[in-house]
Amino acid sequence: MKILREILSPLAAVIAAFIVGGIIISLIGDNPFHTFYLLLSNSFGSAKDIGWTLFYATPLIFTGLAVAVAFRCGLLNIGAEGQLYVAAFATAWVGIKFGGTVVDIFGKKEDWSWMSLPAILLVPLCILTAIIVGGLWGAIPGILKAKFGSHEVINTIMLNFIAISIVSYFTQYYYKIPGDPILQTAEIGKAAYIPQLNEFLPFIPKDVPLNVAFLLAILMCFLVYIFLWKTKWGFELRAVGENASAAEYGGISPQKQIIIAMTISGALAGMVSIGEVLGNRHNFYEGFSAEWGFLGIAVALLGRNHPLGVFLAALFFGVLLRGQIFVDAFTPRVSKDIGWVLQGVIILFVACFQIYARKRGKV
Repeated sequence: MKILREILSPLAAVIAAFIVGGIIISLIGDNPFHTFYLLLSNSFGSAKDIGWTLFYATPLIFTGLAVAVAFRCGLLNIGAEGQLYVAAFATAWVGIKFGGTVVDIFGKKEDWSWMSLPAILLVPLCILTAIIVGGLWGAIPGILKAKFGSHEVINTIMLNFIAISIVSYFTQYYYKIPGDPILQTAEIGKAAYIPQLNEFLPFIPKDVPLNVAFLLAILMCFLVYIFLWKTKWGFELRAVGENASAAEYGGISPQKQIIIAMTISGALAGMVSIGEVLGNRHNFYEGFSAEWGFLGIAVALLGRNHPLGVFLAALFFGVLLRGQIFVDAFTPRVSKDIGWVLQGVIILFVACFQIYARKRGKV
């Protein structure tokens, strides 16, 4: 019965949100059925559409997992955006410094690298950098919460601004090619590139930037599930989230679990940079994130903080992100913001259902 509720509650929230969205679209003066057709058909209508949907879903899987792990420990990580930003810059920095990057500055070649590592060493080094730097940035609010009782929501919000400001400064003054009007670093070395999935799956068009980071995201869903429900460490983390006082009475240190949860959460958020820096843009670009850190909160809530639910919720939000482009282009009055409206209404309904269930003593 509990499993059925876990499935039906998010599904009911999605259906209710589409009903509300349909009413809003009708009031605007457009046809809701045509709008929803554009929203959904252009996400699954062809191999190209599916590839783009999966591409949009990939960073949301990572940030959804990041938020879900923190939730399971009774924490709210609002800082996934900052964590993925510092990880992305650090990943690009490693790709530049160890990738043999040569920059053309006004016709003069400059070697910005320290050394040129082969792909078999550079790619793992970049991935480890993304994980470690994201984890360290996530550990900061964890330590502040565990040692001083400082609320993680306030800390992570403030650290978002600090992270974005720091990486913007270093990009602007140290790693941006002179004369480039865009605030972005030089490209990473080609040895740091990760493969596109169309290299293995020829039915995916070459202009779709879906890369092996998607497969890594699937793997992380599996590993997070194993960690949370099949290991002693995951049990201790969840026990603190359920009741910190009872967990402490049972010999579990809430402070230790808080730090562990926030570190893992930050590491998962930092893995967004694997697909973006190593697989897509091949540099750090300010504004590369479509607020994935904040969307991860919605993904985790809709997915009920379970890795499988996070995966499915990320796919759904990928559908909205892909489809809203065509809604904006082919409807006279509805803009792409309808996707954001649906996301917001879904979260409101999820929250309402959870409050209702708690009052009835079912969760």
